[in-house]
Amino acid sequence: MDAQSRGRADEIDPADQWVLNPRTGNYELRLDRSAAQQQPSVAAPRRPSSARAGAPGAPAAPKTPKAPSPAVPGPRRGEGPPGRRGGRPRKGGGGGGGRRKRILVVTGGTLAFLLVGGSVGAYLYYDHLNNNLNVTDVGDAGTGGFKKDQPINILVIGTDKRSGAGNEGYGDADSVGHADTTILFHVSKDRSNATALSIPRDLITNIPACPTKQPDGSSKTIPGEKGIRFNISLGQEGRDPGCTMRTVKEITGITVDNFMMVDFNAVKVLSTAVGGVPVCLAKPVDDKDSKLKLDAGEHRLQGEQALAFVRTRHSFGNHGDLDRIKTQQQFLGSMMREMKSKETLTSPKKFFSLAEAATKSLTVDSGIGSIDKLTSLAGELKDMDLKNITFTTLPVLDNPAEPEGKKATVVVDQRVADPLLKMIQGDVSLTEVEKKEQAAKDAADAEAKSKADALLQGNRAPAGDVRVDIYNGGGPGGAASATVNWLQNGKGVNKSSNRGNAPAKVDATQLEYAPNQADQARALADIMGLPATALKMGSADAAPKTPMKLTLGADFKGAGISLTAPQKAPEEIQRVEADKAICAK
Repeated sequence: MDAQSRGRADEIDPADQWVLNPRTGNYELRLDRSAAQQQPSVAAPRRPSSARAGAPGAPAAPKTPKAPSPAVPGPRRGEGPPGRRGGRPRKGGGGGGGRRKRILVVTGGTLAFLLVGGSVGAYLYYDHLNNNLNVTDVGDAGTGGFKKDQPINILVIGTDKRSGAGNEGYGDADSVGHADTTILFHVSKDRSNATALSIPRDLITNIPACPTKQPDGSSKTIPGEKGIRFNISLGQEGRDPGCTMRTVKEITGITVDNFMMVDFNAVKVLSTAVGGVPVCLAKPVDDKDSKLKLDAGEHRLQGEQALAFVRTRHSFGNHGDLDRIKTQQQFLGSMMREMKSKETLTSPKKFFSLAEAATKSLTVDSGIGSIDKLTSLAGELKDMDLKNITFTTLPVLDNPAEPEGKKATVVVDQRVADPLLKMIQGDVSLTEVEKKEQAAKDAADAEAKSKADALLQGNRAPAGDVRVDIYNGGGPGGAASATVNWLQNGKGVNKSSNRGNAPAKVDATQLEYAPNQADQARALADIMGLPATALKMGSADAAPKTPMKLTLGADFKGAGISLTAPQKAPEEIQRVEADKAICAK
């Protein structure tokens, strides 16, 4: 069934059924579609959809009798008893259990937020919206679900699949749905900020081998490929979103928790549901490919025009994909501002329309494959200020393997990308750098009063004199062994030993040492990029030849990857905060 028509049996629009509950002050959805949706009863024949309460031209519904006690006001027409799922059967109706109405409850966020990184409140009609969702099993490609006390990494994928009414004429009508627009949405541990990292579709990268679930329930591993475009990490050869998740980890070193995938319809229906998305053009546009034709100045776009705006590649900047990414980021920021506007927040009909549009367009992994799980995720994000959400793009260079004048692909600019990715890995906000720097300075000052001076000052022992036992307490599988190999074969720390798994898992990597081992601790911290907070000095000196104890925690990404994240973003990166309106040019 087409995405725009699912959930509309009998042509009933639930958004027309909102009723203010005077006892709670909240709007509630009362779906009194027909007796056929309730327990069948001879005495209650099915009403045609045109006879629902409030429908144009519908006969007036009989008034509900008043309650016998004058102290308890009767329900208003079209309402069930507030705060209950059922009540007395109406006159002429069937059994009481069959007359129960489903109530749309208030939540702290909406699925529309999850698609673009904004937050609005929503009324969620759970069973109905659950049926809208498409769920894909991606196995162990992600973590299986976000954790409330840890950073969240959601991969948002926009495909170029031409499914849905009116989309057949866009470009390659036979596309299997590649990763046309991909954003790694990193939410900080304290939920105060987020970074939305766009990954160019034309990036040349390696796609790892990918186990996938086939339609018949069987499993198939699709071989990896080297030196190919990022966008074919999805769709090509039957790759699923889990393959894109694995590829993103290969590029960024960041493990993705969950994915959300949408097609062309999402832009059309979400922009329409919110009443149009404001955009600003610094110059007039007439793009024959995307069919976008607009004068310079401000416009409010929805539906086909909105889709044309985010698809255009020949109207702004250097007419390439990198400038299209900037345009898409500006559009998403504007959509987020519109979703958080007073006009949207005070409109129950818009709330419902957004939830409908989002779920009908959405494919997710099984870790967040229900409305309960999605609303739990929305609750984690709902209070984030838009000024603390930063859009940026993975820094890239023209592919040096291509001849001049025929540059069509890009490669990662490691010089600029490495510090940016370390900031994301280290959960450092791009919009709160000054605040983070001050917090780090305060923490360092406090540490200096006790142990930091001893840790950060003084002599470093030669690498050959450093003795350390290494335990894996939450790092990647085989991390202890890999670290020992790296230290011994590349750094000269020959007196390091692999002790296997730690007795218990730890969130943060820590190095335990004695006061008379401080020079060894400083040396190992320099070699491995350990922050001062990772160094734990004991109270008594150690016997000669006693090794220090290094426990690799959940923050450990791999041997050679520093745990000391930069506190300042590279000047060269492209970035814009979600609260800023920028004219496309």
